[in-house]
Amino acid sequence: MILDLICCGLYALAAGIIVAGLFAHQGPKKNQASLLASAALGLHAFILADGVLLVPGQNMSILNVASLVGWLISATMLLASFKLPNTILLPVVYGFTALVVLINPLMPNVHIMHYDIQPALLIHIGFALLAYACLSIAFLYALQLAYINLRLKEKKASLLHSSLPPLMAVETILFKLLLVGTVLLTLSLISGFIFLENMFAKEQAHKTVLSLLAWLIYSVILFGHAKFGWRGKPVITATIVGSIILTLAYFGSRFVREVLLG
Repeated sequence: MILDLICCGLYALAAGIIVAGLFAHQGPKKNQASLLASAALGLHAFILADGVLLVPGQNMSILNVASLVGWLISATMLLASFKLPNTILLPVVYGFTALVVLINPLMPNVHIMHYDIQPALLIHIGFALLAYACLSIAFLYALQLAYINLRLKEKKASLLHSSLPPLMAVETILFKLLLVGTVLLTLSLISGFIFLENMFAKEQAHKTVLSLLAWLIYSVILFGHAKFGWRGKPVITATIVGSIILTLAYFGSRFVREVLLG
């Protein structure tokens, strides 16, 4: 629990430094925030290894999976921050990850799986986690794009104006994330049909159907953008809806079973 609190504190400090800098003339102190976030990610990785890698099996409880997703998103966003305009999103990402790290030991749960017996499943799980992380980042960029659009339409000065990236840069990154995420989601679905016995079995049907629906939404967005030049509010709305559906697919029934029903 002490390590969890330290990790949570490091994420919170990194987020706090960035938030404070957003309202300052000189901007966020990115180097300090990056060092704290790197330390948090290192400690978080140790906590994950200790909590997931059990003998025998692996504990893939819903909170462990959420913690792993949070780590993936935080690590990706930290690396991307050196090249891409995502400063305003980092506090949200670090804050979410800190919250998951904090509540995980308070709600202990066990969902043992045996990937050593079925190593091929690691391919499916890997693609699924990477797809969800990538499309979650796309969701964050869609929210950022919506906020920038709102500020431009209102034509009002914003305290965060100096920290907001150009509209076209954010839009370009959003479509790249959607493309990569959709490809990963496609590979996740294909590997699932190959390595899982029945993707439409009772315990898997909701996940399969919702994942396919999310895949269809993302595919339509990409096709419409490439063929008809879709952008703006329809793309933002569809991206948010797709992310909600994918979250329900990945966590919906497990949240009911493991958390609500114990």
